[in-house]
Amino acid sequence: MRRVVFNQKGGVGKSTITCNLAAVGAQRGLRTLVIDLDAQANSTRYLLGPQADAAAPGVAAFFEQSLKFTLREEGLEAFILASPYPGLDVMPASAELDELHAKLESRYKIYKLRKGLESLGERYDRVWIDTPPALNFYTRSALIAADGCLIPFDCDDFSRRALYALLEEVQDLRADHNPELEVQGIVVNQFQPRARLPGELVQALRDEGLPVLEPCLSASVKVRESHQQCKPLIHLDPGHKLALEYGALFAALPGEQPRRAGRRRAAKPRALE
Repeated sequence: MRRVVFNQKGGVGKSTITCNLAAVGAQRGLRTLVIDLDAQANSTRYLLGPQADAAAPGVAAFFEQSLKFTLREEGLEAFILASPYPGLDVMPASAELDELHAKLESRYKIYKLRKGLESLGERYDRVWIDTPPALNFYTRSALIAADGCLIPFDCDDFSRRALYALLEEVQDLRADHNPELEVQGIVVNQFQPRARLPGELVQALRDEGLPVLEPCLSASVKVRESHQQCKPLIHLDPGHKLALEYGALFAALPGEQPRRAGRRRAAKPRALE
């Protein structure tokens, strides 16, 4: 199962949601890979901490090799690093992604990520793809490579209006490039249950038949602590309310069932030096 977390709006929690759901799956025994396609590299730093600065070559090098003549390209596995968390690996991002964007788009390398993931075979049970806040080459590559799409949603009217256009864009890409892609759910983030407006907006989405997932993720300062310490919540404070919500949200995703932790990975990627 490959999932992409996508929203063109920045600051909606894409990286936080990607890393925390991936960490839950890995902790439950699923061999898990996070691919960071955002040049800001938030997911990379969240999962690798201070080691993120030494995380070359990563995604940029994977794409860059397709722009050069070479007798033999390295497979996707050559650009994957082990995180500090058992069962959870990372394909790191870097600022070089911005420099490569125009070249990759002009050379139409839009299917390269999908082919790379297919080459991994059954090495990973779950692949999570974090995307930049734009419908650009990297986001389209992710949507073409994925089976499912999760859409983070902030509880405000601007986000609600943007959501409809976003769903149309996903549908267009599905029709043109990836008929297997499904919107698996809308993830409500930073939810404040005691405030009137967030509840009304979420209920309006449900009334329209949109796939709003349960539970909504609570607003919490614990997220900032999690970012600062570079630890997903299930590792930072597994008993915290938000950590439990992530666990419940993971279990609510299509195709997920509670699993026993401790499954070993098929192969060990190279570690950071």
